[in-house]
Amino acid sequence: MRAIQVAWLGLLALVAALWASTGPFHALPSGWPAGWMALRPPLIQLTGMLTIAAMSVAMLLATRPVLLEPWLGGLDKMYRLHKWLGITALVMAIVHWVITQSPKWLVGLGWMPPRVRVPANVGSELTGDAARNAAGSLWRALREPAEGLGEWAFYAVLLLLALALWRRLPYRWFFQTHRLLPVVFLVLVFHAVVLIQAGSWSQPIGWLMALLVGSGSVAAPLILLGLAGRSRQAVGEVEAVELHAALQVLEVTVQIKSRWPAHQAGQFAFVSFDDHEGPHPFSISSAWTGDRRLVFLVKGLGDYTRSLPARLKVGDLVRIEGPYGQFRFASDKPRQTWVGGGIGITPFIAGLLAREQGRDRRPVDLFYCSSQSDEPAFDRLRLAAERAAVRLHLMVDGADGRFSAARLAQAVPDWRDGDVWFCGPAGFGQALRHDLMALGLRRRDFHQELFNLR
Repeated sequence: MRAIQVAWLGLLALVAALWASTGPFHALPSGWPAGWMALRPPLIQLTGMLTIAAMSVAMLLATRPVLLEPWLGGLDKMYRLHKWLGITALVMAIVHWVITQSPKWLVGLGWMPPRVRVPANVGSELTGDAARNAAGSLWRALREPAEGLGEWAFYAVLLLLALALWRRLPYRWFFQTHRLLPVVFLVLVFHAVVLIQAGSWSQPIGWLMALLVGSGSVAAPLILLGLAGRSRQAVGEVEAVELHAALQVLEVTVQIKSRWPAHQAGQFAFVSFDDHEGPHPFSISSAWTGDRRLVFLVKGLGDYTRSLPARLKVGDLVRIEGPYGQFRFASDKPRQTWVGGGIGITPFIAGLLAREQGRDRRPVDLFYCSSQSDEPAFDRLRLAAERAAVRLHLMVDGADGRFSAARLAQAVPDWRDGDVWFCGPAGFGQALRHDLMALGLRRRDFHQELFNLR
C-alpha cells in the first residue's frame, strides 16, 4: 500500500510544487473583495491542473499497464490508486467549480459589486506581431466554448464518479457508465489546454501537464474502443462446471483456445462470461502446466455470480485477459504463512499445486477460514496440502471460533521468521495486519491481495 500512497501524494505534490515555482502570487491587493479576486485566478489554475492531472493518470492506469505492476505492487493496488485519483479529481473539480462560480454568488449576496467585462479584442491592435495577434484571437475565441463544455463536463464527472463510488450499483451498470468517462475526460482536456495560462506551457509545470494530458489522451480512445488489454486477451471454452453448493462456489474449468502466457500461482485474470456484463476479476486457482487449462472459483456474491450456475454450461465460449498481479508468494524468507478467508482461498490453491510441481519446500502454514463446512471440498484441500507439504489449519466459524493473530502465533511459533500472505475480506485483512504488527511483524512482510477492484 505504501507504494501507491507515495505515488498518489507524489503526483499531487509535484503538480503543486511546479505550479508554485511559476510565482503565481505576486503583490496581492489587500481588502475585500480585491484580495479574493486577485487570489482567485491562481487558485483556479491550481485546482484545474490537479483535476486534469489526477484524471490523466487514472485514465492511464485504466489501460492496465503491466510494466507498472512491479513498481506499484500489482494491478489490484493500481486499481486502488485509480480509485483514489478519481476521488481526488472529483474533490478538486468541485473546489475548482466553486472558486470559478464564486463572483456570481458574491454579487448575488451583495458582498461585491458586479464586474464590468472588457471585450476580448479591446487593445489587440496594440499587442504587436500580426501572426501572434491572429493566434491570440483564435485562442480567445476558443475560451467561451471551452468554459461552457468544461462546466457540462464537470456535471458529467460529478454524476459518473458518484455512480462509480456507489457500492450498491450493479456491476454491469458500473461497467457501462464507467466507459463514458473517457469521453468526458477528452472534453476536459480541451477545456484545460485552452484555459491553462499560455505562459505555463513554456515552464516545467507546462511540460509535466503536457506529458500527463498527452498520456491520458492516448489512453482514453483505447479504453473507449475496448482496445485496452487486447494483447493479453484469449478465447477459452468452458470444459467443466461444478457447483460446491454448501460454499456457494462455482468451479469453472476453461480450456484456452488461443495463445496464453504462462501464469504464476496467485495471479488473476479478467473473465467475461457475458459481454453485456463485462469482465470480472477472478483469481486463477490452477497452476500452470502448459496444457492451457485454467480453473476459476466463482463465489455467488451478487446477482450475476449467483446466476452463473444456471446460465453457464460446458461448451460456452469465454474471453479471458491476463494474467495480472504480484501476489505470487515471491520472497526470500525462510518460511511463509498463508491466510485465506472465504473465496480468498483461491490463490492459495494455485500455490499448493505449484509447490507440488516445484522444488520450493520452505515450511508453509495455510489457514483457511470459512463460514460454512463442505467436507468434500475440504478433503480435496487436505489432499492438495499434503502433496504440497503444507501444514493446513481448517477453521469453520461456527465450530472453531474466529481466527485471530493470537491464534496464528500460537499455532506457528516461528511465524516471525517468515512473511504473511493474506487474501480475503478487506476488513479481515486490515484487522489481522494491525494485530500482527502489534506482535512484531514488519509492515513490508504482510502481503495482501486487494480483493475488490472497484
